[in-house]
Amino acid sequence: MTTPISRDDSKWSTMVTQVPVRHPDRFYIDGEWCEPSTESTFDVVDSTTGEPVYCVAEAHEADIARAVDAARRAFDDGPWRTFSARQRADILREFASRWASRINDVAAVQPRETGITAAMARNLVERSIAELRLVADLADSFPFEERVSPTSGGEEAWIVHEPVGVVGAIIPWNSPVASITHKLAPALLSGSTFVLKSAPEAPVEGLIAAEIAESIGLPPGVFNVVTADRKASESLVRDDRVDKIAFTGSTGAGRAIGSLCAERVARCTLELGGKSPAVVLDDAEVDVVADALVAGMARISGQVCASLTRAVVDERIYDKVVQALADRARSIVIGDPFSQETQMGPVVSEAHMSRVLRYIDEGTRSGARLVAGGSRPEHLPRRGFYVEPTVFADVDNSSTIAQEEIFGPVLCVIPAKGEEEAVRIANETVYGLNASIFTQDRGRARRVARQLRSGTVGHNAQRADFGIGFGGMKKSGIGREGGRQGLLHYLESKTVVVG
Repeated sequence: MTTPISRDDSKWSTMVTQVPVRHPDRFYIDGEWCEPSTESTFDVVDSTTGEPVYCVAEAHEADIARAVDAARRAFDDGPWRTFSARQRADILREFASRWASRINDVAAVQPRETGITAAMARNLVERSIAELRLVADLADSFPFEERVSPTSGGEEAWIVHEPVGVVGAIIPWNSPVASITHKLAPALLSGSTFVLKSAPEAPVEGLIAAEIAESIGLPPGVFNVVTADRKASESLVRDDRVDKIAFTGSTGAGRAIGSLCAERVARCTLELGGKSPAVVLDDAEVDVVADALVAGMARISGQVCASLTRAVVDERIYDKVVQALADRARSIVIGDPFSQETQMGPVVSEAHMSRVLRYIDEGTRSGARLVAGGSRPEHLPRRGFYVEPTVFADVDNSSTIAQEEIFGPVLCVIPAKGEEEAVRIANETVYGLNASIFTQDRGRARRVARQLRSGTVGHNAQRADFGIGFGGMKKSGIGREGGRQGLLHYLESKTVVVG
C-alpha cells in the first residue's frame, strides 16, 4: 500500500522511534542516504495485529536508475576491483561482526513483518554470520588465477576468474537477512558491486545492512539499497548496466525475470519455488519423521521455499506416521512470536492468510482427509494473520494441494506402495528444490537420494547447507547459492594465453 505523505509529517518522527534504523525515509545510494524521487511510502503491517507499525520510502524507476548508476561507476571507475580477495574477505568478516551487533534489532522487527518467531529470527542471523565467514574463507582457497597448459599454441596460459560486474539482487520478504547474505557475500568477494532491492513487506533488514556498509567504510557505490515493488523492480532487471540479476522468489516471477534477462543476454540466478517431498521408507523411525516435518511446518509459519510439504509414506507405516503428524501438529504452540513459548507465529499478511485458507478449502473439496488444523486458531483474537498447522492425509499427488506451492503451514501425506513408487511420486512435480529421505539405513538413503530430481537431498531431517551450495532443478530455479558453487555465479572466467 502506498501513502503519499509530507516529509515533515509527524508520522515520520513517530515511525523513526518504532524502527531501529536512522533513515527509513531514504535510500542508501553511492555511500549516502538519499532523498527519494517521490514522496510515496510503503506501510509495513504488523502480522500479529494487522495494524501498520511503520513506513519506509518507496523507490520508483528514477531511484533504481540512480542506484544502478552508482554501482556501475563504482565497478568501472572505483577502487573496489583493485582490492585483493583477502582484503574483500576482511570486509566480509567485518560485515559479519556488525550483523552480530544488530541481532536484537532484527529480532525486534522481523516477527512483525513476517510472523517469524523472534528466536528463529536470531537463529537466521547467526547462520548468516557463519555463512559470511565461510565465504570470506574462500579468499584463501579459491583459485582466482589458475595456471594451465596451453593446448593450441602459446607458451603460458591462465584461467582468470573476474567479477561479473554490477549485480541487481531482488530478495523476498520471508527471510531477508539470509537472502541478503546468500547474494551479497559472493558478490563482494568476487569484486562485483551491488544493488539490493528489498521487499516492501520486510524492508528494515536491508536498511540495517546499509548502515553496516556505511559503518565499515565500503567504497561509495559498492553497496546500494532501495525498497521497491514489482514495477520499479522490473526496471532493475531491464537495465543494460546491470550485468547479473540474483533473484529469490516465486517461480512465476522468476520465469518473467529470466525472460527479461534473456532478452539482453544478462546473467541470472533464480532461486524459486518448491513442493519438496519427504520420502518416508518402511524402516523409518516414526517419531523422527513427525518431529522433523512438523517443525518444518512451524518454521516461519511454513513460509519457506524448501519446506518438506509432501510426505510420501510407505503404506506399511502410513497410519502410524499420519497419527504422529496429526498429534504433533495439534500440539504446536501458536501465538505471539515474541513469546519464548511460541513455536509458530502468523503468516505475513491478510492476503496471504486468505490464500493459504483457500488452499485448505481446496484440499477438503478434493477429497483429502483433514487430520489436523484447517482454519484460524480459535484461541487467538480475530486479528493478526494466524493459520493452524494443517495436515491432510490420503492426498492424491495430482491434486492442487499436492502440486502447487502453498507457502504456509500445510502438509500433504501421500501413501506409497514401496520404495520404487515412493520415488516416482516424489519426482512427479514441476519442482526440484529440496527433498529428504527417512530411513535407518544410510546406504539406502544415499542410493535413493541419487534417484530424486532435487537440488538438495537430506537424510532424516530437512537439510540445506549454504556452506556447500543450495538451489533447484526443474522449475525450482537456475544456479546455486552458497559456498564455492555460489561464488562461481558471480565470476566470469577469462582464458589468457601468452606466446
